[in-house]
Amino acid sequence: MAFSETTGTSDDYEQASADQLRMFYAAKASVNTNVDPPSVPSTIGDVHADTVARHGERVAIMAISEYQGMLQSFLVGLLGARRVLEIGTFTGASAIFFANALKRNGVANTPTNSYKPIVSLDVSPKFAQTARQNFVKAGISEYVDVVVGDAHESLNELVGQTFDIVFLDANKEAYRAYYDKIIESKMLAKGGLIIADNTAFDWVTPFINVSAPVAEDAVPLRVPYSSHPELLDMGRALHEFNEYVRQDPRSEVVMLPLFTGISLIRLLPDN
Repeated sequence: MAFSETTGTSDDYEQASADQLRMFYAAKASVNTNVDPPSVPSTIGDVHADTVARHGERVAIMAISEYQGMLQSFLVGLLGARRVLEIGTFTGASAIFFANALKRNGVANTPTNSYKPIVSLDVSPKFAQTARQNFVKAGISEYVDVVVGDAHESLNELVGQTFDIVFLDANKEAYRAYYDKIIESKMLAKGGLIIADNTAFDWVTPFINVSAPVAEDAVPLRVPYSSHPELLDMGRALHEFNEYVRQDPRSEVVMLPLFTGISLIRLLPDN
């Protein structure tokens, strides 16, 4: 799915499959005209275009699309969230959507326990610099702290902080470690939500009939669209994460078959 599902052309619509047209339709139907800041941030198109220009389309697909940004913004509003942690800044698209949603919740750009309302972790100084520039252009730089470094070490530094929403969108093979750290360190507020991105990538779903943990000799389904053997380790790790969360007595999960899969995870009472 393209970055901008809300501005498709007539040609896009006529050439779309039924599922693609449904996505286009749903995205356009989700652009609310009565919210401020708007459903789609005014600079997000420039962020996406600049990301493609700087890094190429193959890397730029790591950014969330407009429709995903609107969905996650809606969840911020639904929970009345006031603080967000994201693991994986990239060039800043998701944080811009989150910041605008926090503004709609009436959250001020004042630090809590020394941190701004959004704390965004990334291992890449290059991506972090680009994201900070995009935050200034979007008028949300006072809402986001970008922390550069290994996410495991950064999470250790954040112990004692609590967040209403945690967005996982970084090293897929480390999702389980991030998830456990967040829960065990009580970093997710009561009633909070973990959003895990990319949990049904094309190279994850062929593991549908494979037990976890995945044995070395396990053979996933042979499907034509997952012909990337170099990504099998990532697929295996995400499948094991999905199964771990599904069977975790501390939490409840529902996976949405949107984009490349989004898992919504909440803690059960007394956890």
